[in-house]
Amino acid sequence: MPPYPGPAAADPQPQAQPMAPEGWFRDEAPEAQAQAQAQAQAQAPAPDWAPSGGAAWGEGSAAEQTAYLPPQAAAPAGDAAEQTAFLPPYPGPGPGPGAEEPAATAAPAPAEQPAGPVGSEIPGEEPAYSPPTLAGNTLRAVDPAQARAEGRSPIIDPGPQPAILTAALGLLLAGAAAFGDLALLAPLVALQALTAAGWFRLNGMWPARQGIALAFLGALVADAAVLALDDPYGPGAIIGTLGAWVLLTLVLQLRSHADPDERMYGLMASVASAALAIVCAGYLAADSAAVSVGAAAVAVAVFTRALPLPTPASVGVSLAAATGAGIAVGGLTSVGVGGALVGLAAGVCALIGLRVAAYDYPSKFVHMTAGVALPLAAAAPAVYLIGRVVG
Repeated sequence: MPPYPGPAAADPQPQAQPMAPEGWFRDEAPEAQAQAQAQAQAQAPAPDWAPSGGAAWGEGSAAEQTAYLPPQAAAPAGDAAEQTAFLPPYPGPGPGPGAEEPAATAAPAPAEQPAGPVGSEIPGEEPAYSPPTLAGNTLRAVDPAQARAEGRSPIIDPGPQPAILTAALGLLLAGAAAFGDLALLAPLVALQALTAAGWFRLNGMWPARQGIALAFLGALVADAAVLALDDPYGPGAIIGTLGAWVLLTLVLQLRSHADPDERMYGLMASVASAALAIVCAGYLAADSAAVSVGAAAVAVAVFTRALPLPTPASVGVSLAAATGAGIAVGGLTSVGVGGALVGLAAGVCALIGLRVAAYDYPSKFVHMTAGVALPLAAAAPAVYLIGRVVG
């Protein structure tokens, strides 16, 4: 700024500067201070924006100036903590020696993560499958996630009810085989339908009407092909039907608009279901006496496995019972002593199929379909092959 020019030489008496009232610098009574302020405002020139009539905005008492303002609500009574409870936290000073303490005080504490289920290593995440056990579970799991959280084994044995149904169907196959292929066809079709539906449900795919219908249709085509050809060509008819159905399933899955992972999963489930249902036609291709021995052995083995025995003892008793049933039924048929080998092979395949039907927390529907059909379906190739050997 330029220096302030001093008084002119021609004006020996400088112009008096306005001075503040003396009351501003003294401790006077409030009434005296108010009067002094009023006099100073009256002597001061009114600004250009002051209203006409000589009245200034600052004139009037405090009550008059605030007469048209809305009433202010009084602050709620309470301590400082209550009055500042809803204020945002003060960010605190910047980086420095004391910045960490205000930051720790102002920043809210992180929410505690919910602990994961029992058996999980990472909090908040679902645990993996618990290791399977030989004995399996006796308590059915309503929810697989809950079963995993409780640490149960994914193996749940079908139990006595599916075992009774398997035994009944096996005895029906054994008795119908003695009356010829046409009599055997009725229980065989029921077995193939249970196999097609149970395998899809065992893999968690439901509803899967097209896949079930395709697998069941393949089984019917295999049955018709075996009945139409002579006995030596029975295995060729089954293998040819299986190859044609694998190709047909592949073409249908390629035309699907689902995701690639879903298409691959559906392809594998469809091929496996069709293969198991078609393989059941081996009972038609096998010798009728071998079918009677094998089906009876499966019925006895599955029923014995459902008895309340320790797992190693149950498996041993089941295989022994299947062998004994093979010897007994073989003595009534042309198989003879070779029925022991047919019964043992059929019993081993039946226990394998029963184990497959017990995997991955199966539901009751799985037990009543796959748990009934898989022991008999898995034993069909063994009945044909061992029956040819001993026959």
